[in-house]
Amino acid sequence: MQSTGQEEEDRCNFLFKIILIGDSNVGKTCVIHSFKSGLFSDSQHNTIGVDFTVRTIDIDGKRVKMQVWDTAGQERFRTITQSYYRSAHGAMIVYDLTRRPTFESLPHWIQGVEQYGAANVVFVLIGNKCDLEAQRQVLFEDACTLAEQTGALAALETSAKQHHNIEEAFELMARELIERHGGIVHQDSQSDSPTVFLHSDSHPVDEGEHLEKRSCDC
Repeated sequence: MQSTGQEEEDRCNFLFKIILIGDSNVGKTCVIHSFKSGLFSDSQHNTIGVDFTVRTIDIDGKRVKMQVWDTAGQERFRTITQSYYRSAHGAMIVYDLTRRPTFESLPHWIQGVEQYGAANVVFVLIGNKCDLEAQRQVLFEDACTLAEQTGALAALETSAKQHHNIEEAFELMARELIERHGGIVHQDSQSDSPTVFLHSDSHPVDEGEHLEKRSCDC
């Protein structure tokens, strides 16, 4: 019996659950829509509770299904969204680089991941809206420093509007999760970083007692 198209779509080598968290109006929903379809809309409404989308990507011939959960940033939904931390393999913690307070609240969100998430959850810091450079209130260097201090996998700056660094962020997360779950990730002979292209506004960091910057353009 031949497999149906749906069965082919459902077949995958890895299934990872990723949560996007952060303050309200930092662009989490726009980041997910950009990842899912490459589209952007100025008329996004605030997420109520939790929503999710699914996309399967190819990593070195492996089919990786990314189940991406979009969480509400409002305080009244915190109890609901925290319950989704427990089964997440990875967390993308998003801030709006044009609004300094959303960056300053990152330690609170990181604490939530550490408190409610699995012990080995992978998280990255995402500075969204980098297309609004004239309105920038957060230096990329500040995000890199925080990533190193907190054990984040990386600090990246994205633009959901311009689809900038969106694919790279999710691919970086997928490669790290594959490696941690026993998969093989091809390595560049010139670097200890996964062979995913990162823009100059991306800063992968090593884990360990002393965090060091991996080779990148920043």
